[in-house]
Amino acid sequence: MVGNESERDRRDHHLNTNLNKYQIYDVKKTKWKWSKARNIGGGFKLLYYGVGGKRNGVGVILKEEYSKSVVEVKRVSDRVMNAKLEVEGMMINFISAYAPQVGCEMEEKERFWSELDEVVDSVPRNEQLVIGADFNGHVGEGNRGDEEVMGRYGFKERNVEGQMVVDFAKRMEMAVVNTYFKKKEDHRVTYKSGGRCTQVDYVLCRRCNLKEIGDCKVLAGDSVARQHRMVVCWMVLEVKKKRRE
Repeated sequence: MVGNESERDRRDHHLNTNLNKYQIYDVKKTKWKWSKARNIGGGFKLLYYGVGGKRNGVGVILKEEYSKSVVEVKRVSDRVMNAKLEVEGMMINFISAYAPQVGCEMEEKERFWSELDEVVDSVPRNEQLVIGADFNGHVGEGNRGDEEVMGRYGFKERNVEGQMVVDFAKRMEMAVVNTYFKKKEDHRVTYKSGGRCTQVDYVLCRRCNLKEIGDCKVLAGDSVARQHRMVVCWMVLEVKKKRRE
């Protein structure tokens, strides 16, 4: 994903052809180095953070009209960042996160969850909060005992890393949005490699804001990566009109 300028331009063009339908995106495993914001063409701006060209990296892509609304970008690490926007007087936080893979050391996993906890805790309760993350875990299908944080429409069986996602949602009073909408398997699977199909990419919001989610699904034929597939979430936010002076 990083290299000479011509390689970067080709990737930017690929991003633009896949992103022109939507407004705000989060991306993981960018592998772009440094902490920067740059235009990628097509009316989009990329905010990203990475420490090396061979691992991790997170970012948020905004349409130009929203890039002018950014009031703060908190780059915590190459696994967690938060972009805060002010839209019509409403503060909206978009957190991009990339959890360590299953085979990583527990110390690295605990550091990631500690960073994510800290970022979420820092967001005031009166502000909107959405997390787009590759959690590298399976929350599983069904929600018995976890009805307050997830629906019944996950995928396959929960693993240890998926339990970490559920535990995080409980302590932060959030909900795993993907699991609340009944979809065909092809619209739930977020990762495909060979014959392996899994669900590891999730959208989370505060439980009190679930009523504002119109839909959430995987776009089976739309992707900016070879293995990961695009997860799309539609939100309807009621913006309070400013009082006229």
